[in-house]
Amino acid sequence: MAVKKQFTSFQEMLQNSEKSVLVDFYATWCGPCQIMSQVLEQVSVQMHDEIQVVKIDGDRYNTLASEHNVHAYPTIVLYKNGELAFRAEGVVPAPQLMQQLRQVLQN
Repeated sequence: MAVKKQFTSFQEMLQNSEKSVLVDFYATWCGPCQIMSQVLEQVSVQMHDEIQVVKIDGDRYNTLASEHNVHAYPTIVLYKNGELAFRAEGVVPAPQLMQQLRQVLQN
């Protein structure tokens, strides 16, 4: 489950996380983002020991989205040890996403 937290910077959030961080760049008007939100709920429950899920509204934080090369919603980005490790755009089914994430986390 996603938890609301405040950070002074995106880098601070990545550096202070004890787990890998899965960031969901989304938009409130985006239909596929709403589907992906449900997928991420499943992923968060199944992988709560391995990752932290963070949702960022790309319209509200458009500079941050632009800095991370987000050009489509939803865009899912996994940061492992503060570094970009995985990226996907669009809706990805939960089983497929979990398989891809676990593969990246094991390396």
